[in-house]
Amino acid sequence: MRVLIAEDDVLLRQGLALLLETEGFEVVGAAHDATTFHKLLEERSPDVAVVDIRLPPDYNDEGLRAAAQARQRFPGFPVLVLSAYVESGYATELISEAHGIGYLLKDRVGEVAEFIEALTRVARGGVALDPEVVSHLLGGRSRGDRLEALTPRELEVLGLMAEGHGNARICELLGLSTPAVGKHIGAIFDKLGLSPSDSGHRRVQAVLAYLNR
Repeated sequence: MRVLIAEDDVLLRQGLALLLETEGFEVVGAAHDATTFHKLLEERSPDVAVVDIRLPPDYNDEGLRAAAQARQRFPGFPVLVLSAYVESGYATELISEAHGIGYLLKDRVGEVAEFIEALTRVARGGVALDPEVVSHLLGGRSRGDRLEALTPRELEVLGLMAEGHGNARICELLGLSTPAVGKHIGAIFDKLGLSPSDSGHRRVQAVLAYLNR
């Protein structure tokens, strides 16, 4: 899999490249700013990009805008965005895309297996959201919300769904059987008034559309 990196911090940029190459990815370029990112994107045709939200010159949302422009130029182009901390506005904007998109905190890179799994999922058209982002979104709801109707276990399942995990992975993470997870998901959709979908990223879209409504 061919990966393009956009990260201004030279140590993290080189570290990401080394990590990905060690894990069997082909790093086709590593840009330090949005301009270089777009140039390499056109020249080297990567399969997926890893982009820092904040890039030179203003270190505001240049990376986010670069990711959006890349997806406009190449519809559906997979992008995994990295951030130093939870930024709810950016997370909400990204998840509205609902496919081939990810939002992880930079600390998650150190958890190699999770980072690689998230990047692979995004590259295949799925969604990957950092658990802290999901927790923040879930925790921000008012007491009158229909989330109040969910049991603690259903909230656990909902959080993992929102991160982009499929049913099989949820079974592994929670130590539940396939029928049990299916029952919990059915109950979640019933209580939230959402229609279930066989597509993982559409399911995430439905759940997060409700959470951020």
